[in-house]
Amino acid sequence: MNNIRIAVLHFVHETVTFLSNPTTVDDFIYEGSPAQGEALLRIDPKSYMGGFVKVAREYGGVELVGIESPLQPKTGIGSGWITNEAYELFVGKMIAGLQEQGPFDGVFLALHGAAAVTGIARPEAELARRVREVVGKNAFIAATFDPHGNEDEAFLESADLAFTVKYYPHYDAYLQGSRAARTLVRAIRGDFTPTHAARKVPVISPTVLQWTGGTAWMSLINRALIWEAREPDVFVNVFFGFPWSDVPDAGMFVQVTTNGNAALAQKVVADMSATIWRQKDSLLSSAKILGIPEAVSRARQAVDAGQFPVVIADHSDRSGYATWILAESLRQRVSRTLFATIADDTVLDRLQDGRVAVGDAFEMAVGGRVDASAGSPVVVRGTISYVPDLKPKDDGRLPFVTVSFGDNNAVVISRYLTQVMEPVELNAFGIDRDAYRTFVIKSRVHFRRGFDDSGFAKEILVTEPDEAFLGTVKLDGLDYRHLDLGKFYPYGDVEM
Repeated sequence: MNNIRIAVLHFVHETVTFLSNPTTVDDFIYEGSPAQGEALLRIDPKSYMGGFVKVAREYGGVELVGIESPLQPKTGIGSGWITNEAYELFVGKMIAGLQEQGPFDGVFLALHGAAAVTGIARPEAELARRVREVVGKNAFIAATFDPHGNEDEAFLESADLAFTVKYYPHYDAYLQGSRAARTLVRAIRGDFTPTHAARKVPVISPTVLQWTGGTAWMSLINRALIWEAREPDVFVNVFFGFPWSDVPDAGMFVQVTTNGNAALAQKVVADMSATIWRQKDSLLSSAKILGIPEAVSRARQAVDAGQFPVVIADHSDRSGYATWILAESLRQRVSRTLFATIADDTVLDRLQDGRVAVGDAFEMAVGGRVDASAGSPVVVRGTISYVPDLKPKDDGRLPFVTVSFGDNNAVVISRYLTQVMEPVELNAFGIDRDAYRTFVIKSRVHFRRGFDDSGFAKEILVTEPDEAFLGTVKLDGLDYRHLDLGKFYPYGDVEM
């Protein structure tokens, strides 16, 4: 049999369209990005790309070609709409690479699903459409997605296969990449005939509620896994949706692929959709959200009772600049508390211009400013306790500093929104974890992989401000322009 040539492309962003700072061309360009060839194939060895490359290369005669692609922007998920200029530039490079290096028997797209681009309603589906135009109707296109993708039927109008992570935190990204490789090779060799069914389910939910360690969401995922276990060659994708992207295809979506069995695909989609609708109230009430004063007070009580470490998770901060918990903690005079992190590029630039060093006195207003959801700047008075060495990826700009203040407290001031997902990640900030009793982090669910599942935290408190700011569980407080919230449960009178 002739060798199989598979092109590999990458375009990943989880866009928070309510943020005021757009995601620009410059945000995608830094040391290592864009990437191509083996450099692209080596990114994220424990995630989608790693699983895809490992399994694809287990087949004899398979050649993988890494097409020049942007990696995630350096702003992470702390930035808004991807500019049309950025999308067209990088997609244009990918399409040109396919044309120059083809022909290809297959294409693998490493995607997220919640990218939002000005002027393009469904950017991932549009990318698949353009790829199809180049590779032709006989090539097979497979993709991997985050469960927070905002997708609908449009993607599989041009592509053949999609594999979505089932768990949140995303433990099975490597597995889904592996599945994508195996099934793509089978399709190319004629052993798998992709046959689809899909259905939009009019339910929308804040991401903090979607933890699959909780009973409601785990029950839903177990049902998908049972279908995959019962029937050979059935793949069930449940898109949870991402409400912070103001796009028309947000909300929950079920997508099923079978090996040539259209009736089975329809049966599974009907069952999964009915299951979501039946369980919608339990899905939407799956997490306890505290007000900030109560969260700080309960953390102090837990520490006093010897139940520590305590984690306070600020799930609603989407810019990284929010200071609500810091301000309340100062008011309640907390001790041995670490705030990791509060974003403030202005503070970092001023420190860098002043050639900051460990031991320097620090007295500056930190955070706030960027929008109402960030609150007001909070003055921190303390001492610089850690300054990192600059690395090529930092583009010569100080990425963070750590400041010790008050009664054995510390705050990490970062350039961008930072989700700390594992306690070990704190080492990079020069932190001695044993020195703190309470850890205040900016994360919705991902932090549970390291702070909850490991048994590290004795108590976890999830909090947000009372106001319906960006990131709130009160979605009807947000100014949607492209998505009609009234078409989704629980905000409208809708039916399946």
